[in-house]
Amino acid sequence: MTDVRDEVVARALGEELRRARESIGWTRDELAGRMTTEIQPRTIASYEQGARYCTVVRLAEICRTLRISAPELLGMALQRAEIDLNTISLQVDLHALTRDDSDELRPLRAWADRRLALNPESRVAVLKVEVVQEMAILFDYTRSQLVRYLTKFTPPAIAHP
Repeated sequence: MTDVRDEVVARALGEELRRARESIGWTRDELAGRMTTEIQPRTIASYEQGARYCTVVRLAEICRTLRISAPELLGMALQRAEIDLNTISLQVDLHALTRDDSDELRPLRAWADRRLALNPESRVAVLKVEVVQEMAILFDYTRSQLVRYLTKFTPPAIAHP
Protein backbone atom coordinates (compact mmCIF):
# COMPACT_ATOMS: atom_id res chain seq x y z
CA MET A 1 0.00 0.00 0.00
CA THR A 2 1.40 3.41 -0.97
CA ASP A 3 1.35 6.49 1.19
CA VAL A 4 -0.48 9.58 -0.09
CA ARG A 5 2.76 11.49 0.37
CA ASP A 6 4.54 9.02 -1.96
CA GLU A 7 1.94 9.72 -4.62
CA VAL A 8 2.35 13.49 -4.18
CA VAL A 9 6.12 13.17 -4.61
CA ALA A 10 5.70 10.92 -7.68
CA ARG A 11 3.35 13.45 -9.30
CA ALA A 12 5.61 16.38 -8.44
CA LEU A 13 8.68 14.57 -9.76
CA GLY A 14 6.83 13.65 -12.93
CA GLU A 15 5.73 17.24 -13.42
CA GLU A 16 9.36 18.41 -13.08
CA LEU A 17 10.49 15.80 -15.61
CA ARG A 18 7.84 17.05 -18.04
CA ARG A 19 8.82 20.70 -17.48
CA ALA A 20 12.50 19.90 -18.03
CA ARG A 21 11.77 17.95 -21.22
CA GLU A 22 9.46 20.61 -22.60
CA SER A 23 11.86 23.43 -21.72
CA ILE A 24 14.33 22.07 -24.26
CA GLY A 25 11.58 21.37 -26.77
CA TRP A 26 11.76 17.58 -26.86
CA THR A 27 8.86 15.20 -27.26
CA ARG A 28 8.72 12.00 -25.25
CA ASP A 29 9.74 10.13 -28.41
CA GLU A 30 12.82 12.35 -28.76
CA LEU A 31 13.79 11.84 -25.13
CA ALA A 32 13.37 8.06 -25.44
CA GLY A 33 15.48 8.07 -28.61
CA ARG A 34 18.34 9.90 -26.88
CA MET A 35 18.46 7.61 -23.83
CA THR A 36 21.35 5.15 -23.56
CA THR A 37 19.05 2.35 -22.39
CA GLU A 38 15.82 1.41 -24.04
CA ILE A 39 12.68 3.10 -22.74
CA GLN A 40 9.26 3.48 -24.30
CA PRO A 41 7.70 6.94 -24.64
CA ARG A 42 4.63 5.64 -22.79
CA THR A 43 6.89 4.75 -19.82
CA ILE A 44 8.17 8.33 -19.82
CA ALA A 45 4.54 9.49 -19.93
CA SER A 46 3.69 7.32 -16.92
CA TYR A 47 6.61 8.86 -14.98
CA GLU A 48 5.54 12.38 -15.98
CA GLN A 49 1.97 11.71 -14.87
CA GLY A 50 3.12 10.23 -11.57
CA ALA A 51 1.34 6.99 -12.42
CA ARG A 52 4.55 4.98 -12.18
CA TYR A 53 7.49 5.34 -9.79
CA CYS A 54 10.84 6.11 -11.34
CA THR A 55 13.87 4.30 -9.90
CA VAL A 56 16.85 6.37 -8.82
CA VAL A 57 18.97 4.83 -11.59
CA ARG A 58 16.35 5.66 -14.23
CA LEU A 59 15.87 9.17 -12.85
CA ALA A 60 19.63 9.77 -13.01
CA GLU A 61 19.72 8.55 -16.62
CA ILE A 62 16.77 10.69 -17.70
CA CYS A 63 18.29 13.74 -16.02
CA ARG A 64 21.68 13.08 -17.60
CA THR A 65 20.00 12.86 -21.00
CA LEU A 66 18.14 16.13 -20.33
CA ARG A 67 21.44 17.68 -19.11
CA ILE A 68 20.06 18.61 -15.71
CA SER A 69 21.03 17.68 -12.18
CA ALA A 70 18.95 14.87 -10.67
CA PRO A 71 19.26 16.29 -7.12
CA GLU A 72 18.22 19.71 -8.41
CA LEU A 73 15.20 18.25 -10.21
CA LEU A 74 14.17 16.28 -7.13
CA GLY A 75 14.62 19.39 -4.98
CA MET A 76 12.37 21.39 -7.31
CA ALA A 77 9.75 18.65 -7.17
CA LEU A 78 9.81 18.67 -3.37
CA GLN A 79 9.71 22.48 -3.30
CA ARG A 80 6.65 22.61 -5.58
CA ALA A 81 4.94 19.90 -3.54
CA GLU A 82 5.92 21.80 -0.38
CA ILE A 83 7.49 18.69 1.13
CA ASP A 84 10.63 18.70 3.28
CA LEU A 85 11.06 22.46 2.85
CA ASN A 86 13.18 22.60 6.00
CA THR A 87 15.77 20.19 4.58
CA ILE A 88 16.15 21.16 0.91
CA SER A 89 17.78 24.06 -0.89
CA LEU A 90 15.20 26.49 -2.22
CA GLN A 91 15.22 27.86 -5.75
CA VAL A 92 13.98 31.42 -6.07
CA ASP A 93 13.11 33.23 -9.30
CA LEU A 94 14.88 36.55 -8.75
CA HIS A 95 12.96 38.39 -11.48
CA ALA A 96 9.63 37.35 -9.98
CA LEU A 97 10.82 38.37 -6.52
CA THR A 98 11.84 41.84 -7.71
CA ARG A 99 8.40 42.36 -9.23
CA ASP A 100 6.60 41.50 -6.00
CA ASP A 101 4.96 44.70 -4.77
CA SER A 102 3.78 43.46 -1.38
CA ASP A 103 5.14 45.07 1.76
CA GLU A 104 6.68 41.77 2.82
CA LEU A 105 10.45 41.69 3.00
CA ARG A 106 11.45 44.74 0.97
CA PRO A 107 15.12 44.13 1.88
CA LEU A 108 14.88 40.71 0.24
CA ARG A 109 13.67 42.33 -2.98
CA ALA A 110 16.55 44.81 -2.75
CA TRP A 111 18.95 41.86 -2.41
CA ALA A 112 17.43 40.26 -5.53
CA ASP A 113 17.75 43.56 -7.43
CA ARG A 114 21.43 43.87 -6.49
CA ARG A 115 22.12 40.25 -7.34
CA LEU A 116 20.56 40.69 -10.79
CA ALA A 117 22.45 43.97 -11.33
CA LEU A 118 25.73 42.16 -10.65
CA ASN A 119 24.83 39.21 -12.85
CA PRO A 120 21.78 39.72 -15.11
CA GLU A 121 22.02 36.10 -16.33
CA SER A 122 21.48 34.66 -12.85
CA ARG A 123 17.71 34.39 -12.97
CA VAL A 124 17.51 31.77 -10.20
CA ALA A 125 19.12 31.82 -6.77
CA VAL A 126 19.66 28.50 -5.03
CA LEU A 127 19.49 29.07 -1.28
CA LYS A 128 20.91 26.32 0.89
CA VAL A 129 19.20 25.47 4.17
CA GLU A 130 21.82 27.34 6.19
CA VAL A 131 21.48 30.47 4.05
CA VAL A 132 17.70 30.52 4.45
CA GLN A 133 18.17 30.22 8.21
CA GLU A 134 20.60 33.16 8.27
CA MET A 135 18.30 35.26 6.06
CA ALA A 136 15.43 34.54 8.44
CA ILE A 137 17.51 35.81 11.34
CA LEU A 138 18.60 38.86 9.36
CA PHE A 139 15.02 39.79 8.42
CA ASP A 140 13.60 38.88 11.85
CA TYR A 141 11.34 36.15 10.50
CA THR A 142 10.96 32.56 11.54
CA ARG A 143 12.51 30.15 9.08
CA SER A 144 9.02 28.81 8.30
CA GLN A 145 7.71 32.31 7.52
CA LEU A 146 10.61 33.02 5.18
CA VAL A 147 10.30 29.66 3.45
CA ARG A 148 6.57 30.23 2.92
CA TYR A 149 7.36 33.61 1.36
CA LEU A 150 10.19 32.33 -0.84
CA THR A 151 8.19 29.41 -2.22
CA LYS A 152 5.86 31.95 -3.85
CA PHE A 153 8.79 32.59 -6.22
CA THR A 154 9.56 29.04 -7.29
CA PRO A 155 10.93 29.19 -10.87
CA PRO A 156 8.71 27.86 -13.64
CA ALA A 157 11.31 25.27 -14.77
CA ILE A 158 14.90 24.25 -14.21
CA ALA A 159 17.25 26.32 -16.34
CA HIS A 160 19.44 24.34 -18.74
CA PRO A 161 23.14 25.04 -19.19
